[in-house]
Amino acid sequence: MQSFVQKLLSFSVPPASAVFLMSVATAATVRFELEFEANLANGKHVYEICASCHLPEGWGNEDGTYPQLAGQNQKVLIKQLLDIRSGKRDNPIMYPFVSARTIPDYQSLADVVAYISLLPMTPENGKGPWGADTVEYRQGKTLYQEKCSGCHGASGEGNDALSIPKLQGQHYAYNLRQIRHISRKERRSDPAMLSIVEHLKSDQIEKIVNYVSRLPVPKSSLAPDIHWRNPDFSDELNGK
Repeated sequence: MQSFVQKLLSFSVPPASAVFLMSVATAATVRFELEFEANLANGKHVYEICASCHLPEGWGNEDGTYPQLAGQNQKVLIKQLLDIRSGKRDNPIMYPFVSARTIPDYQSLADVVAYISLLPMTPENGKGPWGADTVEYRQGKTLYQEKCSGCHGASGEGNDALSIPKLQGQHYAYNLRQIRHISRKERRSDPAMLSIVEHLKSDQIEKIVNYVSRLPVPKSSLAPDIHWRNPDFSDELNGK
């Protein structure tokens, strides 16, 4: 893999991680902005515990059991890791891999997030059932533009500064499952997101997610082909 340019990563530490004295009975929200210079060599080392499920390339799988992480916005990645770590997002499968016993310091979290965000994305993510020549695709496009593009962007690029996830390139089955969880209030979400999806019908959600799964990913963000393998893990994959 080409050498990565080191980046600075900022994220918020949840209130549960802050130690402070309260002089009043009502709890206050404490927000910190921390900045790290990413050590990508350590990020690769930390990612080894993730690669067995998310794959060395960070591509997850088409059936949506594991999402594509490669190329995701950095602040989205760190927010999800911290939410799972703190219990704000209930994910018992992921928790042991992101707990303080496994990744003991914030520097390592910053390192692995920077590493993942720079991995090239799969050129063949899992797609929904309706192609661009179908009525369902066009309906999904209209719904997405009306309901979702204001936050997630016209091309599904998300917004790193606001911790809004990139949707382009994500597997259809994964996005569908997550949005259904949010609409049923089985997964905590931003109130603005919940206010939209809880009023959508099941078939509308399917059409939106189908459209999203077919949004083009910039060529610069993609691996050269589906056979690309992460050379950082070539020795491990070959059993050396």
